[in-house]
Amino acid sequence: MTLKLYYSIGACSLSPHIALREAGLDFTLEKVDLKTKQTGSGGDIRQENPKGMVPVLVLDSGEVLTEGPAIVQWIADQKPNSGLAPPCGTMARYHLMEWLNFVTSELHKNYSPLFNPKAPEEYKKLVHETLAARYAFVDEKLAGKSYLMGEQFTVADGYLFTVTNWARLVKFDLTPYPNVVAFQERVRHRPHVVEAMKAERIIK
Repeated sequence: MTLKLYYSIGACSLSPHIALREAGLDFTLEKVDLKTKQTGSGGDIRQENPKGMVPVLVLDSGEVLTEGPAIVQWIADQKPNSGLAPPCGTMARYHLMEWLNFVTSELHKNYSPLFNPKAPEEYKKLVHETLAARYAFVDEKLAGKSYLMGEQFTVADGYLFTVTNWARLVKFDLTPYPNVVAFQERVRHRPHVVEAMKAERIIK
């Protein structure tokens, strides 16, 4: 199985990139310029995803999968023994989906206006306050655990790590959340996470 992941450097596509490496699946990468919509091979990302966004995962069959939380669950289900997601139908799986939904709606989407130069400063201040409340919740849930679901790394952790990496770019202070800071360091040093970040040239 050879898959193709369309990504943009440091974007939320890092999450499925990490999942692919953690699962040990064969894949190729193609970089996308989100401003021009141009792909590394000279195509237009909108040909694969009319939404014009990453991540996009193209399967061997030619079928296309978009939206990070859906993609990472598909990846995890290809290698059930990886532990990246609990088995379908179990309560643990629904708790994983709960975390994926939380990260996408309460964290990911709240970072978006902070990257928008047109967003008013007053609005950005409100967004900071919202993020502070959300991270206080995550910090509490991480107390005494290595990862969101316990001691097993899952695709939800890869997603949380990816999104939380943006904090320094928008000057959001994570120091009030020691469990989150410790989590970030823990995930940052996972060999497959290092590989993914080097491949995208986020780190040297």
